[in-house]
Amino acid sequence: MQDRLLIVGKKIGMTQLFDKNSCLLPVTVILAEPCKVTQIKTKDKDGYDAIQFAYQEKNRVSKPVMGHLEKAGVQDKLASFKEFTTKDVGSFSLGQTLTVDFFQEGQKIDVIAQSKGKGFQGLVKRYDFAGGRASHGSMSHRRGGGFGHFRRMGHITKNQKMPGHMGAVRTTVRNLVIVKTVPEKSLILVRGSIPGFKGSFVMIRQAKQA
Repeated sequence: MQDRLLIVGKKIGMTQLFDKNSCLLPVTVILAEPCKVTQIKTKDKDGYDAIQFAYQEKNRVSKPVMGHLEKAGVQDKLASFKEFTTKDVGSFSLGQTLTVDFFQEGQKIDVIAQSKGKGFQGLVKRYDFAGGRASHGSMSHRRGGGFGHFRRMGHITKNQKMPGHMGAVRTTVRNLVIVKTVPEKSLILVRGSIPGFKGSFVMIRQAKQA
């Protein structure tokens, strides 16, 4: 296993599996198609050690991208690039394929994705505020109460929780457990839910704080 290995997959959806004790587990299915190593960055040349890889095959890519892929010996038309830092860059080679074989069942991983966008929301939904009284004539059922400063009336302090745009942010869920891997279909089944909608791309890396 490499240090902080990272690959990109596509969220397929959720299903259920039974474990060895016949307990029903909710799992998320991730399609992690093979990624190709396109560049090896070293501390002497680039200032840090990292591996760049490409994913998401498309029918057409630009000439600069195609030239970058051909330089690495990659024949597939891959349009997106990511990289991860590692101290063991010598164990990788240009054109190498990164697959789900690098991950094992029972291993803990971190999943990085963009959460679902909820649009403009109030305080009750956005921050789980309790709201005002539900009695007749209250007029503050789902309001946040007073926002003014107790010394300077009308002054709103910085980072005050207010209504606004909710979701659509980069989110990291740590220490999820891999329940099962299906290498022949490039599938990883992770216990629990992960951020993002069906069909969105997610990043999978070895857990940093396992």
